[in-house]
Amino acid sequence: MSNSINTNVGALVALSSLRSLNTELDKTSKRVQTGYKVADASDDAAVFAVAQGIRGNVKAYSSVQSSLSAGEGLGQVTAAALTGISNLIGDIKAKFANLADGSLTTAQRDVYLNDTKQLLAQVTNYVNQATYNGKNLLNTDSTGTSVTFVADVVGTTLTLQTTSGLASAASADFNSVITVYSGAGAAGYSAAIVGLGTLEALVNSISAQVAAQSRSISLQKSFVDDLVDATKKGLGALVDADVASESATLQSLQVRQQLNIQALSIANQQPNTLLSLFQ
Repeated sequence: MSNSINTNVGALVALSSLRSLNTELDKTSKRVQTGYKVADASDDAAVFAVAQGIRGNVKAYSSVQSSLSAGEGLGQVTAAALTGISNLIGDIKAKFANLADGSLTTAQRDVYLNDTKQLLAQVTNYVNQATYNGKNLLNTDSTGTSVTFVADVVGTTLTLQTTSGLASAASADFNSVITVYSGAGAAGYSAAIVGLGTLEALVNSISAQVAAQSRSISLQKSFVDDLVDATKKGLGALVDADVASESATLQSLQVRQQLNIQALSIANQQPNTLLSLFQ
């Protein structure tokens, strides 16, 4: 290698090595800072495009999870109201038995009758209050109602529905029951039991229907939750950086950078040795 003051070959070699090292250092530093080995298209255009598509699916599934959670909520509120109504029907039956006692005085019968009317009114309250996010499956007309929820990203839906409205049916049955209270003794009791039995059968039917539909929604939500978790794991394997490994690499590159800087400094001092020829 010739001794030249115009071209410092050693410095050029050191500078090229330093430039390459700085590029690698920037990449490793970016991985440590972002936590991604593929943070944007400049890292790996193909992998980034695939990752963006997966992220879009995850966002869509998040909306599905919200919809199914709403379905679970409505199902749980409806089931709680139906359970409360079923329990009240048992209490009302007990009041009917009291009213069947022929030894009651008129005043005593009025007390039992008023107590029973209050229980019937509470049934209506349960129906009206079985609302979740503005939806009520029980307080509808006689044809019932339905609410649909998104089940997956391709648009499949699941439905919570009642085939008949409990509110209107309850009102009719309550009026029938109250009317037979005008009869005393065993005859009035038997007639009241018949009227209440119609409502009880409807409550049991709706309870079974809502329970089955709610179970389907809960199972689908559990599946979607597992699907989202699996998708996120796959996405992580695709784009996440091994931060521990990258940190070790970063320290190694920083040491090499310092050595390259020293080598460049030594190479830059080499032309100064030519000055000694003129002394």
